Amino acid sequence: MAHEKHQQLLQTLHECMTECNHCYDACLKEDDIKMMAECIRLDRECADICAYLEQAISRGTPFVSELASVCATICEACGDECKKHSHDHCQKCADACYRCADASRSIA
Repeated sequence: MAHEKHQQLLQTLHECMTECNHCYDACLKEDDIKMMAECIRLDRECADICAYLEQAISRGTPFVSELASVCATICEACGDECKKHSHDHCQKCADACYRCADASRSIA
């Protein structure tokens, strides 16, 4: 079964989604929210694709490779944006995004 084969990826996807959601929420509370706009946008994109890929793998999608490629691209973009900000939540998010991009790329 696909979900058993990709157990580590499923965990990495879930961790990335969680970090992106946390970063999204924390960014909304920053003083200069305009400066955080791209980070907020990409946090949402990344959390959504990670959640979708996690669900798709769990139900045995035949599109794992294609979806994983898209996920890797979005995770890397989110990581790059988060890395620009010194906030702890952004740095943790960037690390999770890069781990997820690598894991997704490995099955793409």
